[in-house]
Amino acid sequence: MTTSPELSPGELDAEVVELLPARETLCCFDINISPVIAVNLSTAINAGSIGSIANAGAVQELLVLQK
Repeated sequence: MTTSPELSPGELDAEVVELLPARETLCCFDINISPVIAVNLSTAINAGSIGSIANAGAVQELLVLQK
């Protein structure tokens, strides 16, 4: 096992200390991932007569979970 050389008091006085920025500042990426669930259901039945038209409308609901 090797030991570190000891510093003299003069060498310690010559050392410079600098504070690091806050942790949030150090982050380069601001990533926010959220699962999104979308459901869109619609049903149309055309069974009454020949040549009739069936239309269907749907309402979409979104659910986003984020922490």
